[in-house]
Amino acid sequence: MAKKVRADEVATAEFAQRRVQTETELYAPVKRWLEAQGYVVKGEVRGCDIAAVRDGEEWPVVVELKKRFNLSLFLQAVERFSVSPYVYVAAERVSGRNAFSITELTRLCRLVGVGLLTVKLYKRKPALVEVHCEPSGGGGSPKAPGRRTAKLLTEFRERSGDYNAGGVTGRKLVTAYREKALRCAEALHTHGPLAPRQVRDLIASDKAAAILRDNVYGWFRRVKRGLYEVTPEGAAALETFAEVLETSSVSRR
Repeated sequence: MAKKVRADEVATAEFAQRRVQTETELYAPVKRWLEAQGYVVKGEVRGCDIAAVRDGEEWPVVVELKKRFNLSLFLQAVERFSVSPYVYVAAERVSGRNAFSITELTRLCRLVGVGLLTVKLYKRKPALVEVHCEPSGGGGSPKAPGRRTAKLLTEFRERSGDYNAGGVTGRKLVTAYREKALRCAEALHTHGPLAPRQVRDLIASDKAAAILRDNVYGWFRRVKRGLYEVTPEGAAALETFAEVLETSSVSRR
């Protein structure tokens, strides 16, 4: 006979909090929170755990993630003021003897000028993102977007999708450069040895020749003057990053 489960037991299980094990677990809830406000969100952009861009706004929003609130998180946030005055810190909301109180954290964030987000993960319901204060910009924030902001926005826009979970460690990031290199390798793998100008036309990027010449990842081999082919390492990369190539191909159609 099946065991009867009381309604209060179901509710308890649904609302039971699940502890955060890695920073990347915070990424999806914070990303959804930003997307609900109309932002396009990508992870690990020029050192920022999360970068978010909204049409018509000159500044990106930056979020730095940590499993727990600590000094390192706030130091990272202060560093991000060189990119944008709109910087948040986000970590799991916990309680207990050794945990910071929300009042203490909010006071610190307002002094520093960063926004404060907390995240709760649950076993059977969507995560909860709470906003405790908005960013006010630190004293070191630029008055107008400068070179660092421009570089972040260029990197953001040149990526065809969001392939990196913010806070990820120990794996190779899919940058705009790596994506272009993959497309070069795909062109050579599909069509055989090609001249740089042919690869340029196939992937629609003026950077193709430099990517082939510099061969940062070891994916290309010069067959003879002005002619390149893909290496076994390059062919393997096409399998490793197949999802990136599929999204990139769809975005170019």
